[in-house]
Amino acid sequence: MKSLICFTLLVQLGFSSPVKSQANNWNLIWQDEFSKDGKPDSTNWNFAGRGKADWNCYCSDDISNSMVKNGRLFLSGIVSKGASDTAQYQTGCISTKNKFSFKYGKLEVRAKLGKGQGSWPAIWLLPEHGSWPKGGEIDVMEQLNFDTIFYQTMHSYFIDVLKHKDDPKHYSTAPFKVDEFNIFGMEWYPDRIDLLINGAKTFSYAKIENDTTGTQWPFDQKFYVLLDQALGGNWAGPVKKEDLPVSMQVDWIRVYQLKNQ
Repeated sequence: MKSLICFTLLVQLGFSSPVKSQANNWNLIWQDEFSKDGKPDSTNWNFAGRGKADWNCYCSDDISNSMVKNGRLFLSGIVSKGASDTAQYQTGCISTKNKFSFKYGKLEVRAKLGKGQGSWPAIWLLPEHGSWPKGGEIDVMEQLNFDTIFYQTMHSYFIDVLKHKDDPKHYSTAPFKVDEFNIFGMEWYPDRIDLLINGAKTFSYAKIENDTTGTQWPFDQKFYVLLDQALGGNWAGPVKKEDLPVSMQVDWIRVYQLKNQ
């Protein structure tokens, strides 16, 4: 669709006008280059902890699952070792909660994805305050099994409870370079969130200025970052033990803000 038609439709639907990306005007505010072997840097990361959700039901704080080695972070899903953990599997899950959070800006993560039946790596953000889904969720990257595409998804009360999933569309998929490092990215502005792969925009979620529900845009608060290599669950499906271990390797993560913010 031509740009003029797209702009007209945005105005008619009540979306705010977009802010232009300022590629040369970003200021680096936080990073981890994973340069020290061992556990992830405790000044930047917490172990996410085990819970009842599909993504965290196997989370482990064992270094076997979350290890920095040779300049890379390895988040791995493995078959549990020994009787000390009754869970069938163990997965690497870390977050910057209570360590680092930000509002608006650019996130980039250079990572290489593994593959296997039941593999579910993710790069995503949650708010420092507020319950799900009212507080919102930004999924920069989720990939399943042996897929050669990944998912970019937004969550909120507006989307998940009121079921406004196509006005505007709340997710997209995009191809990535299989068995190679890719840069999964996000540019977050007061009026929209752009999702990117290797510097190219693939999806944008815009704020609706005349939203009457008051729930469409919970993205005006600080969010923290999560990285995990989950296994199984309703979405990825059953795990095939023969495909384990599986790992997401992270070369670096960087967060920027516009210099005039």
